[in-house]
Amino acid sequence: MTFLTIPFPLIDPVLIEIGPFAIRWYALAYIFGIFGGILYMKYLNKASNPIITSKQLDDFLIWTLVGVIIGGRFGYVIFYNPAFYMNNINEIFMTWKGGMSFHGGLVGVSLAIILYSHKLEINKWFLSDLVSCAAPIGIFLGRIANFINGELYGRVALNTNWAIIFPNAGPLPRHPSQLYEAALEGVLLFFIMYLFWKNIKIRNNYGLLTGIFCISYALLRVFCESFREPDDHLGFLFYQLTMGQLLSALLLLFGCLVLYRALTKK
Repeated sequence: MTFLTIPFPLIDPVLIEIGPFAIRWYALAYIFGIFGGILYMKYLNKASNPIITSKQLDDFLIWTLVGVIIGGRFGYVIFYNPAFYMNNINEIFMTWKGGMSFHGGLVGVSLAIILYSHKLEINKWFLSDLVSCAAPIGIFLGRIANFINGELYGRVALNTNWAIIFPNAGPLPRHPSQLYEAALEGVLLFFIMYLFWKNIKIRNNYGLLTGIFCISYALLRVFCESFREPDDHLGFLFYQLTMGQLLSALLLLFGCLVLYRALTKK
């Protein structure tokens, strides 16, 4: 049987390798995502009523990096494969083997926001709103890196002209779900957040942008997950939902609570 497909671009996941030292696209996505996010936060901060300095945002970069890595890794361990890591504790710290969770990274960054804003004695929701506007940059780069790695691929798509046969996913063409997520959770969400930020009343109501981000990301992620192949060791869970969709449902609920708080606070 012949399928209409587009060729998978064979890009080496390792950009540079010198002996035991290797620079991977996935690592660069995290680095440039966070650096790009901080630069964008500086731009938004200057264009609003800043209560944080540019230097303080530079310092926040390290807090964000630590929050993303620790939260993302432990989120994957807890949400996606606890049984394996309980029996292989040493592999928890082998992040180069893959295994990061967006929702876990979100928890890690949230803790970083709370701790850093407390340290500076500034409103945590103001900092959270800046992060929410910048987060799609890192999400976009991360999904592109997933595509380059040929991981987190989509479900079988026999009648889709843009389907791809991924190297490690068998002979059948699949949805390039990583690109769907890059386009929706990255590009589209970036412009959604920017348009809301442009409204002065919204951006001066601290916490409103955070709620909008959580709700928007959750809805987009639930939609994109309907094209994504579930993890082999998890499969479908309750009512044919994936782990990503269940976690996004909790994020949606949290976003609604944050939005309610921002709209009703005195």
